[in-house]
Amino acid sequence: MNSETVDWLNQLSSELLAEEFRNCCGADWWCRRMASSGPFASAEEVHLLADINFDRLAEVDWLEAFAAHPRIGDLNSLRMKFAGNRIWSHGEQAGVDPNDEAVLQRLSAKNDSYFQRFGFIFIICAAGKRAVEMLAALEDRLPNDPATELRIAAAEQRKITHLRLDKLEKPAL
Repeated sequence: MNSETVDWLNQLSSELLAEEFRNCCGADWWCRRMASSGPFASAEEVHLLADINFDRLAEVDWLEAFAAHPRIGDLNSLRMKFAGNRIWSHGEQAGVDPNDEAVLQRLSAKNDSYFQRFGFIFIICAAGKRAVEMLAALEDRLPNDPATELRIAAAEQRKITHLRLDKLEKPAL
């Protein structure tokens, strides 16, 4: 995010600003709170306010944010779900090779187990990770207790959101 983007964000109505933030995080309360936190002096302030507002989220808000993500390795979900951030999700999951059927099948099976255990999809900041790394992380996290896993998933959501905040840009005219 550059200063031109910050200036553009500051010119948006609260409703439009909340929609821009929704591309970064699917928690409605967080988006509305971020939209009411401006005007922003800098990109650094946007990131700081993101964390301050994350610290105020309840479990239900985190779950709402998680639900806005496609499942890691679920290519149909990537193609069909959440048009607003589909391109970003796909880029973030670039390490998932659609031709590695064995890894995709294991990711799918482990995702099912994860969802059954925790009640939400596996959240990981996938940027720069290969499919086998994400599968290993999923397998490592499966034995966690639900409270621990919620905290880990929330930390991953923060990372994802900060990456997406940096991708916001003023649209070309």
